[in-house]
Amino acid sequence: MIKPVSLLLLAAVLCGSCGSRTGRTAATSCDEPSARPSEYVSTLVGTHSDFTLSTGNTYPAVALPWGMNFWTPQTGEMGSRWAYTYGAHTIRGLKQTHQPSPWINDYGQFSIMPVRGRDKVDEESRQSWFSHQSEEARPYYYSVYLADHDIKAEIAPTERAAIMRFTFPESDESGVVIDAFDRGSYIRVMHDKRTVVGYTTRNSGDVPDNFKNWFIVRFDRKIRDFQIYDGTKPVEGEQLVGEHALVRVGFETRRGEQVTVRAASSFISQMQAVQNLEELGKDDFETVKAKAQAHWDEVLGRIEVEGGTTDQYRTFYSCLYRSTLFPRKFYEIDKNGNILHYSPYNGEVLPGYMYTDTGFWDTFRSLFPLLNLVYPSVNAEIQAGLANAYRESGFLPEWASPGHRGCMVGNNSASVVSDAILKGVTPEEDIATLYEAMLAGRRKVHPTVSSTGRLGHEYYNTLGYIPYDVGINENVARTLEYAYDDWCIAQVAKKLGKTNDAAMLEKASQNYKNLFDPETRLMRGRNADGTFQTPFSPYKWGDAFTEGNAWHYTWSVFHDVEGLIDLMGGRKGFTRMLDSVFVVPPVYDDSYYGFRIHEITEMQVADMGNYAHGNQPAQHMIYLYDYAGQPRKAQWWVREVMDRLYSAKPDGYCGDEDNGQTSAWYVFSALGFYPVCPGADEYAVGSPLFRKAVIHLENGNTIEIDAPENSSENRYVGKMAIDGKVSERPFLSYSTLLEGAKVRFEMEPEK
Repeated sequence: MIKPVSLLLLAAVLCGSCGSRTGRTAATSCDEPSARPSEYVSTLVGTHSDFTLSTGNTYPAVALPWGMNFWTPQTGEMGSRWAYTYGAHTIRGLKQTHQPSPWINDYGQFSIMPVRGRDKVDEESRQSWFSHQSEEARPYYYSVYLADHDIKAEIAPTERAAIMRFTFPESDESGVVIDAFDRGSYIRVMHDKRTVVGYTTRNSGDVPDNFKNWFIVRFDRKIRDFQIYDGTKPVEGEQLVGEHALVRVGFETRRGEQVTVRAASSFISQMQAVQNLEELGKDDFETVKAKAQAHWDEVLGRIEVEGGTTDQYRTFYSCLYRSTLFPRKFYEIDKNGNILHYSPYNGEVLPGYMYTDTGFWDTFRSLFPLLNLVYPSVNAEIQAGLANAYRESGFLPEWASPGHRGCMVGNNSASVVSDAILKGVTPEEDIATLYEAMLAGRRKVHPTVSSTGRLGHEYYNTLGYIPYDVGINENVARTLEYAYDDWCIAQVAKKLGKTNDAAMLEKASQNYKNLFDPETRLMRGRNADGTFQTPFSPYKWGDAFTEGNAWHYTWSVFHDVEGLIDLMGGRKGFTRMLDSVFVVPPVYDDSYYGFRIHEITEMQVADMGNYAHGNQPAQHMIYLYDYAGQPRKAQWWVREVMDRLYSAKPDGYCGDEDNGQTSAWYVFSALGFYPVCPGADEYAVGSPLFRKAVIHLENGNTIEIDAPENSSENRYVGKMAIDGKVSERPFLSYSTLLEGAKVRFEMEPEK
């Protein structure tokens, strides 16, 4: 599955084009990868972002795939949504983070910061200037030189723990600050004078009252002295339960002397945090780092690509890295090997799996289909966790972090759950519970989190749409997504032999037609009396739509593209409308928001008309050309988006990366196909980026994708053969690929 490490490293030396410290890219003519997959990844991609313009809104996560705890250098102030930004000049700590997005913010966070100086304690005084030239950001390793302290800081992860190595100058004022953050925290220096324990309660969303993240920090030598603080106020003693607990521990060091720190945490208890620390065992820093890299190589190496440029390899594997971070594990393993979790829904410690930190409005589209194809064993655990979420709260989550969060619209847990059941991924014992959960979600809304369940279900289930004039915002978006979600549930009903349910749900899945305006040939808000909203502007963002306009949301009929084609008067009219998205200028109406949201700016600067790839509703749109008999237009635009809107640089995305969704779009598209309709057996074909790709499936089969004539000019598919048989349609099936397949693309230039 993975090429021998020694050969890969030798190839890297011979090629000499890979492995820059900060992930800076440089084009190369090498046709074969010359490094291990993890070495192509820069975790800085997408970090050059802010409130007004997102180029990813990411942070450099030092973690294992789907790990419970991530670590990141912290440049922002405590509580800042932007924990790390590429343009910042100072670092305040190495922060344990669980943040899925700046818009959702963080929970269970604390930080560790090596310092020189007894007065360098609070985040302002302890921060240090740094440079990207002395920073290395990899999935399995992060290092940085803290100039103001003359200290090199390094970190390597396990799933729930991490090891840090601090190289100090000669000083009798060397130290480490452990900051449990404000809003209620606890610190205690243990009697062994090597160990600090505590908890943090800082969170940004709804959690049970007993929520805590218990942590343990253990040094490889005795602490010489320490001082505990409540904020900036020193306090006496060895422990503190206060508003903002932190401690500075001191050492006397020689120049070049290293202090090793081991840290772990638990949402269950202090004793479980100690248990989680055992993930490190007796391994030294280099061993932990090597094991973490090997783990990343195994996960990223499930897909091997060649016949591209180094820039393309870096972009591809950086995107695959982002696609394997979320949702994160929220379960732990006790001393007897039992799987258990603290429930972010009811506050109990319960057996079984739990995952969190994902928003299905984003990730149902391509992230979860990628898991089902390449990492189904991971999604099997996620699905078991979703069944537990329903048992513990009465709802499937739509945005979880760590419990139900109020964000976005739709009922797209139905898509995520259905696709896994239909692909044979879901554990058999959870299927009945999850089917019950999907049906229950059609008829209710969470009492305190209106984005969970179905807001407006009373109207949708009677009128067949949510009216524009009844006080429910984003009503067209909700209706379109509910209709698709009903189609997804219907497919599961058919599989389970629930014929009456299937018939009802199939009928409901046609509700999208109720909002199609034949005059404009766009989706449009409709009042309770059946009249369409007036005035109507197809350029108005928000209002009846979610972070988009009618040009974007009209295409959200994933499950019945042929039906949408018919509404638009056939393939010719459909294609003309689809072309128009790219032809009309990037004008907009932001009156609903009262200001220009960052998604609007990202559409404008992309220079693709009104196409807004930086936000999810438009991301499948290009592939709809396949359904209209115009696959070459899909191939043109897919390659344009990959070439122009993605890179492995700090500004490498064209909008929010969103927990793997925007990255998974690139991964699928680079392979040459895309899941337009999760829940279906079908992928639409685009334009493969590499001359060769191999996907190693968990069932032991492989998918081989060959496009030997591929180049920047040869972006068009002249012919596609599957296992030697020429296909007349620009589609692939999941079931065919799952059995192992050889897909050959004959690429050609425009004719």
